[in-house]
Amino acid sequence: MPSRPQSILLTGATGFVAKHVALKCLAAGHRVGGSLRNLSREAELRAALAPHLPPDAMDRLTCVTLDLERDEGWRDAMQGVDTLIHTASPFPIVQPKAADDLIRPAVQGTLRALRAARAAGVPRIVLTSSTAAIVNPGGRPVQDETDWLDPDSPGTTAYSRSKLMAERAAWDYVRDEAKGLALTVINPALVLGPPLDGHYGTSVRIIERLMSGKDPMVPRIGWPVVDVRDVAEMHLRAAEDLSTSGKRYVAACGSLWMAEMARILKDAYPERRIATRTAPNMLMRLMGMTDPAVRSIVPHLGHLGRVSSDRARQEMGMSFIPPAEAVRAAAEAVAAAGK
Repeated sequence: MPSRPQSILLTGATGFVAKHVALKCLAAGHRVGGSLRNLSREAELRAALAPHLPPDAMDRLTCVTLDLERDEGWRDAMQGVDTLIHTASPFPIVQPKAADDLIRPAVQGTLRALRAARAAGVPRIVLTSSTAAIVNPGGRPVQDETDWLDPDSPGTTAYSRSKLMAERAAWDYVRDEAKGLALTVINPALVLGPPLDGHYGTSVRIIERLMSGKDPMVPRIGWPVVDVRDVAEMHLRAAEDLSTSGKRYVAACGSLWMAEMARILKDAYPERRIATRTAPNMLMRLMGMTDPAVRSIVPHLGHLGRVSSDRARQEMGMSFIPPAEAVRAAAEAVAAAGK
């Protein structure tokens, strides 16, 4: 634990992961400045956090308006900050027609945040990247922090490129222009687990779609997964432990095929029409011609990414929530929202 409370600037504070990061940091005694694109969402953030914290912790939360694509406010927001935790980055369920619509704000926003931190003398950066910046379909059977996505590999999405290029830009900036910045990168897998409110992100919408019974079968596709509570804990530990600087850390608790997720959900909600049969790849390709959400996964049919979180276990002391529990916790939130 740090010798004193930190002042932390958390970007994208209303995000699924970021709300949990704010919760962890406030519960640990730190002061948190949450950046929002619009201050109208401050009430949403406070409503999500308040039930889980004592009132005095909420007094240590402030909010500020920042935009990944605009310079206004960044330098002022960094004043007096000990650690920047940069989580803000777009994550759509349907890939955009123009890849640059994702890549530009991800890369420019990351560099904008790091440059402002350096100008204000902020010594510590924790950046949220993704295993999408690591995993290469057809690469090593189990991949880790030494691996990097090949942006030219078949089926690479705009989202994966955005995470790769934003993280690369951060490491290059620290190496070439800001050697004094202590940068740690967290690379989460598909983030499941319990949202703090009904404003959950794209990853939990995969569980929502499975529970909806919309599809008669599920695609043969899978991902490494992680519980949002563990992702937030890793951000906190990185912020508090300088020995993690200069390193990437995979956040993952195992990998699941979508059919395995569906069976977990079917066991928990037997009354729901949850498809557990795996669809032929050809059928999914045909569906992708009319369904943009399906189209985005077609290039990855038949692939189950596997990553190692050994570094986080050994160096951060992490013990991860099991994948099935992360799936069930996400499902409970979906069911509670009436979905």
